Amino acid sequence: MKKFYFLVFMIIATSLSAQKWEDSYQDAVALTKKENKNLLLVFAGSDWCGPCIKLDKTIWQSEDFKKFAETDLVLYKADFPRKKANKLNEELIAQNNDLAERYNSKGHFPLVVLLNEDEKVIGKTGYLKLSPAEYITHLKSMFE
Repeated sequence: MKKFYFLVFMIIATSLSAQKWEDSYQDAVALTKKENKNLLLVFAGSDWCGPCIKLDKTIWQSEDFKKFAETDLVLYKADFPRKKANKLNEELIAQNNDLAERYNSKGHFPLVVLLNEDEKVIGKTGYLKLSPAEYITHLKSMFE
């Protein structure tokens, strides 16, 4: 019974501390307008791009970034996995390809694009060997 309670506690704790990456770009844009926030659009290769994986582990999963994102950002990840096991559905593939044409025509990975609520680019960056606090400061420097 102790194991059961521990498992339930861990699931609740994990869900409370996880940041919310929107499921669709359209939902993310609508949320930026509703909440008057900027949109962090991340182009990633989650199963093949080493710097993308480092960025996820060191920055996106950090408690500092989670707190910052909750109050200041709407998050959307345009993922381009290569392994069959991680293949996205056709709708997501098309959506991410359209976003890549608009915001990542050179095909850089990872590419982090900061957009305002009107979908205008206010800054671009990528993986930087910074602490979460330094990366947040870097992102904040792009805000209008």
